[in-house]
Parts: sequence; structure tokens; C-alpha cells
Amino acid sequence: MFKKNKLSVLAAILSCIMFIFSGCNGTGGTTANNKTQSKPKVVVSFNAMREFASAIGKDKIDITTIIPNGTEPHDFEPTVKDLKTLSNANVFVYSGLGMESWKDKIINSVGNKNLIVVDASKGISPIKNTANDEIKEHGQYDPHVWISLKNAQIESKNIKDALVKADSINKDFYEKNYINFSNELNDLYNEYNKKFATVTNKNFVTGHAAFAYLCRDYGLKQNSVEGIFAEGEPSPKKLEELVNYCKQDNIKTIFVEDMVSSKVSDTLAKEVGAKVEKIYTIESKEDNKNYIQSMKSNLEMIYNSLK
Repeated sequence: MFKKNKLSVLAAILSCIMFIFSGCNGTGGTTANNKTQSKPKVVVSFNAMREFASAIGKDKIDITTIIPNGTEPHDFEPTVKDLKTLSNANVFVYSGLGMESWKDKIINSVGNKNLIVVDASKGISPIKNTANDEIKEHGQYDPHVWISLKNAQIESKNIKDALVKADSINKDFYEKNYINFSNELNDLYNEYNKKFATVTNKNFVTGHAAFAYLCRDYGLKQNSVEGIFAEGEPSPKKLEELVNYCKQDNIKTIFVEDMVSSKVSDTLAKEVGAKVEKIYTIESKEDNKNYIQSMKSNLEMIYNSLK
């Protein structure tokens, strides 16, 4: 989450180093007229975008992730190194809808006129935030669009189109990989669409409210210990409501995410006689799983909790 003081610090850093990059332009992508060009340099904001870009670009691209694994994207602040990396990139991929609040400042500051900028969420129907404080602080939309197999198809297509633009020689390679990845997403979606249709209970509880798009895919409903942006522990009133919710809906599993404290979730689980299980937001690389593996694990865990 960017506070006002963080924005001020970033602005100061940018103003001090802009001259470093003023003469630095992107190297441009590989084209039919430049067959000796090196691999396109693709910079992505965080792990989920890396998963999509890697699935399509594979060994034809040189990929760098700005936000390190284990770092909460909502709280991230770009560094001078990140700015220099972007100044030499051919493609920059971000997820959008407020997930990377810093992206406009660094894009405008690096002076890379040849940079292909990809808003991976373009074309996705966003879910609006409902809490006034979250709208004021972060914007009007829930940014966790990638935790949805349907949205993953859209985001990966946007990335594929950018790679084709940057490296037209390998167009057929990128197109083929996108089709294969899209088919994997479809197969996984269809498998669990059938499974979720067999359960009457549609409610589950997570550490923070990051799964709204997954819920939309399958007609499920999440309740959470923390809000969309995982900011702070719930009030005693909220915790009491969660206890009642879990008891009324026979919740037997409380899901927790790697980068959100499990303290309150553990307390809640103990109070209602539930178990605590790990679920993936895919913001960071976890347990050496790729996107398909992480989503399959999520879906299977949720499905089992609803049976």
C-alpha cells in the first residue's frame, strides 16, 4: 500500500535519477529486419505476470520480475535498480486495476520510448470495491484478477500480443504456446465447474479477500478475516461475526495465505473447530508450483472444504 509519504519519497528518488535515464532508450524487439537481435527483455511486476509471460515466451524471452518473492505487492516501493531495469526493457507487463499503484510514475520517468507497456487486465470485467475506505485508498476495483482461470486467459492473451509485437519473428512460437496454455486453463476450469456443481454449500473463509474473481467463475462466496488489501486484524465485532458465520455455515476449513499473518485465522479455527489449510494467491512463487499447479491446488482445497 502506498501511503502519501511513500509517494513523496518515490517522487524525490525519481526526480534525482531521471537524468541517468534521459539518454536511455529501449533496444527494441526482434523483427524480421533484425534477425541478430537478442531475446526481448520482458519486465513483469510480480510472480503471476511472470507465470503467464513464461508460459508463452518460454526460452525465447529474457524475463525479470520487479517485486521479489515474499514481498506484498500492495506495499511495494520501486528502487533505483528497478527503474534502470525498466529503462532497458522491451516489454513491461503489469496486472492493473490498482495492483501496481507506482507503475505510472516509473513508466513516465525512465524515458524508454520503445517500451511496450501491457495492462494485462485490459478486457476484464472488474469487480468493484464496496468499502469506502478501500476505494479512497486503493481505487474502485478489486485488483486480484489473476486468481481466476477465465481472467488468466485474458491476461495471457494480452501478454502474448505484446510478445508478438516485440518479437515478430517468433510469432508462431508465441501463438502456439498461448493456445496450449489456454487449453490447459479451459480443461482445469471445466473439471472444477463440474465438481462445484455437485455441492450445495458455496461458502468458504480465507485470510484476506483475494478470491472474488475465482468465486465469480464458479458461483462461490468468500468471507475473509482481512479485507481485499490485507490491512490489519479484524475488529472484535468482525471476529464475532466470522465465528457466527462459520458456525451457521458449517465451515470446517479456514484458508490462509503465505504473506498474511495466520494468527487470527488460527484463533478463528480453534473457536469454531475448523482446520487451517494453505491457499495460494500466486503473488509470489510458492512451493515451486507454477500457475496451473497452484490454481488446481486452490480449487481442490476449496472443493474438498465444501463437500
